[in-house]
Amino acid sequence: MLIFETSVQEIGAEAALFADDKMLILFGDNAPEGLKEYAYQIIINRAKEEITTEMILAIGKTDFKITAVGNLVTKNLNQLGHITMKFTGETTAELPGTLYLEGKEIPIITVGTKITIGQQMRTI
Repeated sequence: MLIFETSVQEIGAEAALFADDKMLILFGDNAPEGLKEYAYQIIINRAKEEITTEMILAIGKTDFKITAVGNLVTKNLNQLGHITMKFTGETTAELPGTLYLEGKEIPIITVGTKITIGQQMRTI
């Protein structure tokens, strides 16, 4: 069951720079000018429930286990479409607006790439 679903609408010129640090920044279309160039802009949609470590985030066809959830992730995603995703596998959320994911390679993200959060791994 999907808890959250969106797609990438625009990609800031510098957004891919954070991939070297195993990070991505999502922001809705209301991103401040100073952040737009560093973010993947998404459609703002509401999560159907609170995001937890029992869920999976998918970028396109690549699934990532959620390992920790900052206490503002769901709220910020719902209101601003804004979270930071760290692909480091950390199990303690050090930053309130950060979603921590298993440390796998980040897939290539293009305009139209779907990002979803669901309760279990998809079967292919």
